[in-house]
Amino acid sequence: MGQDLKLKASDGFELGGYRADPAGAPKGAIVVIQEIFGVNHHIRSVCDRLAQEGYVAIAPSIFDRIEPNFQSGYSPDEVANARKFVANPDYPAMLRDAQAAIDAVKSVGPVGIIGFCLGGSIAYSAATKLTGLSAAVGYYGGAIVRFADDKPAVPTQLHFGEKDAGIPLSDVETIKSKRPEVEVFIYPGAQHGFHCDERASYDKTSADIAWPRSLEFFGKHLR
Repeated sequence: MGQDLKLKASDGFELGGYRADPAGAPKGAIVVIQEIFGVNHHIRSVCDRLAQEGYVAIAPSIFDRIEPNFQSGYSPDEVANARKFVANPDYPAMLRDAQAAIDAVKSVGPVGIIGFCLGGSIAYSAATKLTGLSAAVGYYGGAIVRFADDKPAVPTQLHFGEKDAGIPLSDVETIKSKRPEVEVFIYPGAQHGFHCDERASYDKTSADIAWPRSLEFFGKHLR
């Protein structure tokens, strides 16, 4: 359904990405921010699913500055290798790349952003710092608690797994107390990565609740 494309960030850097377009006139656009595994099969499938819902979906390759075209699976060795990208993340650079994706699709209508894992943190930060967005959704972003003093400029919804080994519920409670205007959902028994049906931590019950919630949220705010 989709195709690879090139984007140019404000500092002149060219990065890759993936874009999927709906069959009919788009309702709007959604920027999809990857996990630490690159714009891989799963992230492309998320874009395809959003296109089926009527949105132009675009996923910028935010690791291209470090390793162009990086894509990974989910074996223990692949997970260990992918972690190198978040040892010292350059959030300003990744936000520039996210802004390039927003700018590439803003002509089609209102733009939302959704991110998973690292991308969940980027999506939250984008809601506080970037221009051209109308809504933001973040799944299990571990750094969101560090950004929670920053107020989103657009409606924002966050999803966390109760059993996420990397995000204690105390962090989620901190986010909720600092940002009462943000919708926060906790999924009982769910681990980190519960939305990804290619990971061992996939939790279908939670994913089947969170995804429609996300779509409903976008439907409400991308008008």
